[in-house]
Amino acid sequence: MRTVFGLVLFLCSLTFAQAAERPSLSKPNIVLILADDMGFSDAGCYGGEIRTPHIDSLARDGMRFTQFYNCARCVPTRQSLLTGLYPQQLRDSANAVTLAEVLRAAGYRTLMTGKWHGHPGLPTDHGFDRYYGLTSGSCNSFNPGNRRPSEPEPAKDFGLVRPWSIDGKKLRPYTPTDPNWYATDAFTDHALAYLDQYADEDRPFFLFISHIAPHHPLQAPPEEIAKYRGKYRVGWDKIREQRWQRIRQLGIAEPAWRLPPRDPDAPLWSEQKNQDEWDLAMAVYAAMVDRMDQNIGRVLAKLRELGKEQDTIVLFLSDNGACAEINNQTPDIPPGPMESYRTYDVGWANASNTPFRKYKRWTHEGGICTPLIVKWPDQIKPGVINRAPGHIMDLMPTFCELAGIDYPQRFQGKAITPTEGKSLLSILRGKTRQPHDSLCWEHIGYKGVRQGNWKLVGRGDPTKLSNWELYNLSTDRTESNDLAKAHPQRCAQMAKTWRDWAKRTGLK
Repeated sequence: MRTVFGLVLFLCSLTFAQAAERPSLSKPNIVLILADDMGFSDAGCYGGEIRTPHIDSLARDGMRFTQFYNCARCVPTRQSLLTGLYPQQLRDSANAVTLAEVLRAAGYRTLMTGKWHGHPGLPTDHGFDRYYGLTSGSCNSFNPGNRRPSEPEPAKDFGLVRPWSIDGKKLRPYTPTDPNWYATDAFTDHALAYLDQYADEDRPFFLFISHIAPHHPLQAPPEEIAKYRGKYRVGWDKIREQRWQRIRQLGIAEPAWRLPPRDPDAPLWSEQKNQDEWDLAMAVYAAMVDRMDQNIGRVLAKLRELGKEQDTIVLFLSDNGACAEINNQTPDIPPGPMESYRTYDVGWANASNTPFRKYKRWTHEGGICTPLIVKWPDQIKPGVINRAPGHIMDLMPTFCELAGIDYPQRFQGKAITPTEGKSLLSILRGKTRQPHDSLCWEHIGYKGVRQGNWKLVGRGDPTKLSNWELYNLSTDRTESNDLAKAHPQRCAQMAKTWRDWAKRTGLK
């Protein structure tokens, strides 16, 4: 009887079925840093001119990916990242489990700051022990309540008086009293406070810092903007060419890559009469990236200070490609200050995504290819460029393997949809893995499927082959030569693969 009772207690202590810890594996700390709307080549280690020494240090000491994919926009990307599923498979999250829930069951302290957006409820409802941040898509970077502390009422809203949460408490508006408050700094301040608070715990931690930078509105401290003012008067055409040369020199581009012409929706720089205004817009954008990099440096320094660096894997990536949306609600207020709401528009987004075509929400490489960097001391060889395709849903099985647990079949009495991801651990350790048979995308009508080196992208009725473009990425990574008419059978077969995927995942 005692033996049976003891067995029952043991089984009840497991949070997940098939989630038993493997004692042979050590558990590294995990720090995941996500940028918002950052282009493929904005960071210096991917060819950018923006000062990003701390992001670059991760690349120098770790691995850069050149074919790692997101889901084209912030909401579906975060859903896929958190659950290891395609976003189309989620049904109010009832059939899914999050990274935080899985890792907490494996003994991790789970911490998050920054943007939540896309998953129902709050981070503290889905496995995070601590949370400080924004629960919607974007906010005023100087004040989420969109007002100065001395003002009794919000300034013009522009839809930016956004919901906030601190450890499960909902706040709207959230108006910090610090006159120097800046979102990127605040997310990091709280992350560092968490690291200090739990530094002596005998358990690993998972820290997810989900920035809103450099998502519009373009807002940055004046001293950061000043560092870039005037540097972009050469124009987006010249910046694209300069980035392209550095991309080739860094070894990011393969010999077959070609730089496509400027996007037809991007105007010719030489014809712009307001070049100084455009210079300012890109200077503010660069300042936002720069300030984010400085805060990443603060996190890396804290890991060293606490003696955690060697036991921590750090990942940096962006949720989608650069944003070409035009949303300038304050035409009389230039980008930069709290009172401004401006974007940097198509021309600069085209430069941010060098050498790829298209942008956020598109399923071309410019929309879905993210600059993933992974540093893991003593496990990843420094300075590696990896060209294996991967997907953001691969992070779930990767983190499960790092934690020494199996992906659960059930959670809180409900069946969990099997993960679509494949662990990256063998790749990180310099080996290979069995690739995905296919990867598929869909978001607000933009569609895509990749099989091997072939990629099909399109919009509209998926049964009409005229709505699809076909590219061979082994020779045309920048998607400059549409082969749909030359290969109608392949186009038809891949379109069917996409339709079958859409049906399987419940896409309507």
